Amino acid sequence: MKAELHQDARAGLYWRHWSRPAGRPLLALHCSLSQGGEWAGLAGARPDLDVTAPDLTGHGRMPVWDGGTDLHGASTDIARVLAERIGQGGPTDVIGHSFGGTVALRLALERPDLIRRLILVEPVIFAAAKGSAIWPAYLAEHDTLEALHAKGDDAATAKRFLSVWGSGDPIEALLPNLRACMVQRMGLVMALDAGLMQDAFGLLVPGRLEGLHSPVLLVQGGDSPPVVAAIHNELARRLPDARQVTIPDAGHMLPVTHASALARHVGEFLA
Repeated sequence: MKAELHQDARAGLYWRHWSRPAGRPLLALHCSLSQGGEWAGLAGARPDLDVTAPDLTGHGRMPVWDGGTDLHGASTDIARVLAERIGQGGPTDVIGHSFGGTVALRLALERPDLIRRLILVEPVIFAAAKGSAIWPAYLAEHDTLEALHAKGDDAATAKRFLSVWGSGDPIEALLPNLRACMVQRMGLVMALDAGLMQDAFGLLVPGRLEGLHSPVLLVQGGDSPPVVAAIHNELARRLPDARQVTIPDAGHMLPVTHASALARHVGEFLA
């Protein structure tokens, strides 16, 4: 089923909608360097879901990031507006991947009244992994990316970033226009990364996660970067009602590469 494309110019919103009037509404938030179409596989595998997937700030059909707008806050505002519409003021189900997972978590913490069930697919709130055994290795990788970006070499930055957080294909295998787009938008990734490293968005403030009582599903790939497991373990330790699942042989881009397996876990969790 092909998604319907929607725009609300007045509100500055662009989204895809896989419309199933009898389906259970699901708000889906994509990762960095992606757009709402990331969820086509999940939507196609779950005809029982009515999926709404916006383009977040600076991504997809949204205006190019101006370098000053609060990316995370503005993306959370997009999620909030659509969650209010979908749930008509009541709670709805939300799924978020990577950067979108951190937005979904922030929405849940700021507006728990809008969340029925929350699915977080490898949310990259890196600060949650501080103190874990994997942290020094992750910090070294982060510093390498920062150094490449600081030199202005975003082609090398994108290549290195996608080698860790991509679908497994080298950047050279991407279509030229997609490759160019990712290189041009590496500033988005690096701008967000600093906040996620230091938890500038306040997601990990003591007592905050412990106060979220919506059921949460944490989904990770068996072949994902080790820092993901450290993040999930800390979130699962602190959230009152959280469960973890691992999809074997999947990496960070599992909503694209392993959509059927993800769809099965989503269906079981929402049921």
